[in-house]
Amino acid sequence: MDVLPMFPLGTALLPGQPLPLQVFEPRYVAMMRDVVGSDRRFGAVLIERGSEVGGGDRRFAVGCVASVEQMGRLPDGRLVLLARGDERVEVVRWLPDDPYPQAEVRRLPDLTWTGEDDERLADTERVVRRALAVMSEYRSQVWPADVELADDPVARSWQLAWLSPLGALDQLTLLRSTSPGELLETTARLTNDAVELLHLQMPDDPA
Repeated sequence: MDVLPMFPLGTALLPGQPLPLQVFEPRYVAMMRDVVGSDRRFGAVLIERGSEVGGGDRRFAVGCVASVEQMGRLPDGRLVLLARGDERVEVVRWLPDDPYPQAEVRRLPDLTWTGEDDERLADTERVVRRALAVMSEYRSQVWPADVELADDPVARSWQLAWLSPLGALDQLTLLRSTSPGELLETTARLTNDAVELLHLQMPDDPA
């Protein structure tokens, strides 16, 4: 059982996903100093109820370890950092927020590729790339449809999951996947749903 500093966020973090942060609340500034001074790792979990600032939030139990890759300080004292998702964890027990949130966590099993999902991987990639192309017509902050993907099939599957233009709760569903096939099937289904919903919200102009 590991003990990790924990950062409750308004978004879910998936393995391999970049996580840019601006940290200004004193307890999290202190946390990041400690993190960078040790193994550069902390846990990221989605807030179920409440907000990132001020405490008193309620948090989901499944999260992701984040590894700090870069960190700097702004003139006003804020920290700016880039972290990246690593392995998935489940919170076993929350510890007192003293001086910042910490929890006992257990690592969730890594997904294992067997080759049975090669076709599903290709199909899901087509769905996600199409969705990114469609979403780019309505939103400025989406990944390009021709984004380069990892060669490793498990890493590629997770990449498709966090590239997909989905909300935090959908991403949390993906984070809980127990197999590559489940991850890919759910990614494709939720992504198709998101595109269909967008078409309903913004129908084509009449000819």
